[in-house]
Amino acid sequence: MESRRDIFQAIADPSRREIVRLIAFQPMNLNAIAENFDMSRQAVSLHIKIMSECGLITIKQQGRERFCSIEPKKLAEIADWIEPYRRTWEGRFGRVDDILHKLKTKKNG
Repeated sequence: MESRRDIFQAIADPSRREIVRLIAFQPMNLNAIAENFDMSRQAVSLHIKIMSECGLITIKQQGRERFCSIEPKKLAEIADWIEPYRRTWEGRFGRVDDILHKLKTKKNG
């Protein structure tokens, strides 16, 4: 099933990024998630729905409660997209560190 939204829409909003942080290591029910925000439960539910539509989270019914959990494969999509940029910037920072070290050595030498 093709989702209407993509993962980057899901993480574009700071509230949704906070929801990801909250449920990254253990599933939480909607009420527990909503308690962490200064917004209505309905607003939190809308954020959850958007994240669910893109496949970032899954919602499982357990009795009367609905628990949200992260889909690690979707987080991996974000990491895969970021990786080339991270490597580039780490390389640049490494070169700057080398230049600064050489300048410091010359100054003290």
